[in-house]
Amino acid sequence: MAKNIKKLKATKFIPMLSDRQSRFEAAKAEFPEISDQASVIARALHPKSQYLKIESIIERAGDCKSYVLVPDEERGTTSLAYFGAGKYLTVFETIEGMPVTRAYSISSSPKDSLNNKYVLTIKLVEGGLMSRYIFDTWEVGSKVEVSAPAGNFEYQPLRDAKKVICLAGGSGITPFVSMANAINDGDEDFEMTLLYGSRTKDAILFADELEKLASENEKIKVVHVLSDEKKVPKDCEKGFITADLIKKYAPENEAYSVFICGPQQMYDFLDKELEKLNLEKKYIRHEMFGEFHNPATQSDYPSNVPEVVKIKVTIQDMVYNVEGSSSDSVMQILEKNKIAVPARCRSGECGFCHSHLISGKVYVPKHLEYRRLADYKFGCIHPCCSYALTDLEINVPVAK
Repeated sequence: MAKNIKKLKATKFIPMLSDRQSRFEAAKAEFPEISDQASVIARALHPKSQYLKIESIIERAGDCKSYVLVPDEERGTTSLAYFGAGKYLTVFETIEGMPVTRAYSISSSPKDSLNNKYVLTIKLVEGGLMSRYIFDTWEVGSKVEVSAPAGNFEYQPLRDAKKVICLAGGSGITPFVSMANAINDGDEDFEMTLLYGSRTKDAILFADELEKLASENEKIKVVHVLSDEKKVPKDCEKGFITADLIKKYAPENEAYSVFICGPQQMYDFLDKELEKLNLEKKYIRHEMFGEFHNPATQSDYPSNVPEVVKIKVTIQDMVYNVEGSSSDSVMQILEKNKIAVPARCRSGECGFCHSHLISGKVYVPKHLEYRRLADYKFGCIHPCCSYALTDLEINVPVAK
């Protein structure tokens, strides 16, 4: 059976795809009547898109803004999908005619979604395409399209320990604010010790809200770790989050989980520090990186990789020949050449960009390797976290 599958050529199915698409377009755009309750619940929790509008904008420290989003009933969204603390929303935008997606953690409490409110807290990234566009164009009343809540960075009682050390850096605090609120609301049941790294006291995001949550609930403890503050308050720590600092606040002779969310440099540093703690792998949880940059910084990245690579791309019955920098992911190269790729997490986890590598070699950073054995066997990659080591030929699904 496996041998027969391997012999199949994807190009033979392209005419079938085009025919199927034409039949879809000719059909009536009407949903069938739904009679079973399971389908009703599934649609409510996992809508293909949610149409929202910006109710208000909150200015925060460190080039960050919180956008309060509510349903846009005029476009058909009357209620928001519920979510578990730690989930993200993928934002869909069109920038200069090009469909662009980015995933942002929800910083509001799951309980708020029942009152038709999401909050996305977004940091302006230097050179960032989507964040710059959002800061320049989003205002009160702006219309926004997002995905259903998604992601795996949430507390799971069957896998995670009852006590959790949460390590945050900068805007990586957002999912932990949601978790702390969920604990305080009674929607989550675990003990959180949050070690939050910031440069200075003035740069701390959600400082007042975190202080209030910690004072109201004994299951929540917040410790600020300040790297650049000259005079550190007594209730804060000086420097960076290290293995020794984690040991200081971790429970003795008791299992605990570690959840991490922050910038790429923080992951690189903490992964080495956590090795010193000898924790079981299941107790160490990483939130997605988002887009990864500069693969050559990784110790296992090959040498003698060409600076410029060429890629032949087939999307249904369309063929494109493009080129780009080998330091960009395959997805980044395609997008810079105005080729839309289906994407959500942009970290290899969600599988939306799952594509077939026909020829050539790619590099995937170990921490972004989410492929299954079948993907290796049949030559499948995630363009969002794959980096061309040679010229490539790939088949990519249609962006929707």
